[in-house]
Amino acid sequence: MNNHHLVSIAFLLIIVNFVEPSSDSLGRATLDPIHGFKELPFNRSYYVFHKPYNLPLNERYSFKNGVHRLWVYTTDKPLYKGSPTRPRTEIMVNGYKYSSGVMQFEGHGFVPKGTTGVCIMQVFGSDPPHATTSMLRVYNGSLTYYRTPIVPNLYGRWFRLNVIHDVESSKVEVYVDGVRKYEASGHGGARHYFKFGVYAQDFSSDRMESRWRGIKILKKL
Repeated sequence: MNNHHLVSIAFLLIIVNFVEPSSDSLGRATLDPIHGFKELPFNRSYYVFHKPYNLPLNERYSFKNGVHRLWVYTTDKPLYKGSPTRPRTEIMVNGYKYSSGVMQFEGHGFVPKGTTGVCIMQVFGSDPPHATTSMLRVYNGSLTYYRTPIVPNLYGRWFRLNVIHDVESSKVEVYVDGVRKYEASGHGGARHYFKFGVYAQDFSSDRMESRWRGIKILKKL
């Protein structure tokens, strides 16, 4: 075998290894979660803030060097006066409300040590008695789907989060660092949108914080 053939074989092996999909937590091959999706425009005009009604935004949110930093305390007021909901500081992607198709959220998140009992990302909208199609929470450093653990040891590191919602199939997929970690059935609902930040849940810490960068909203082609 001459050198030309050896070089060609080596090149083919490199290509095969490069395109070979990774495996998810269930042992199934997966492509990058954004494969087959189109990124949509996303800027300040596409979102609004949900925060304690009696506080100015800068007391619970900052944006610096491309990083959204959101925090809240268990003693804070709810979203509006008289609301029975718990405290929150969240970004609501109201520019992309949807009722059909396959939509995806991508963001790089960071949760400081000590934050617990908090929802950091949700797909809002469902049939009664639910309010959400999905909730990703943090309990003692683990990322959970509602209360089901899916990724341990999340504190103090940046992670890539992708959440895909297929409305017609009523299916939600969760990817962390490019690997499919969880699938679940949806909860119905006529209209949906994405939210991220911090929203107090059961057994929350006194202070809750999450940070986000590289937010993308995508739609399946």
